Amino acid sequence: MNDLVQRLTQEQEIVVSLRPEPTLQAFKAAVDRGYVHAKFTGTRGGTELGIPIDREMSDLSGADFEQGQGNIKIVGQLTLDYTKVRFHGTIDLATLKGTGRLEPLEEVG
Repeated sequence: MNDLVQRLTQEQEIVVSLRPEPTLQAFKAAVDRGYVHAKFTGTRGGTELGIPIDREMSDLSGADFEQGQGNIKIVGQLTLDYTKVRFHGTIDLATLKGTGRLEPLEEVG
């Protein structure tokens, strides 16, 4: 496992990454599509990942998108630098910030 993946296994600050601008409506649309972008801000320049949401492992029940309140837990599997990982993140809807970490699953040959 490389250094970046290893560093991202520690719980750290993340922000929701949305374009052209981060809005709650754009985040809700991304969640509804089942694919979100999150950026780990503690790496040089930040590390942005595209995460396919695993709806069975995630917990979206704490979300009140109408009021812009609550926290949601997002879990999704992806490959980063030839390592299969599972992303675990909690996002505060009021700020579109939260914490996240990676769980290494296996090295890809």
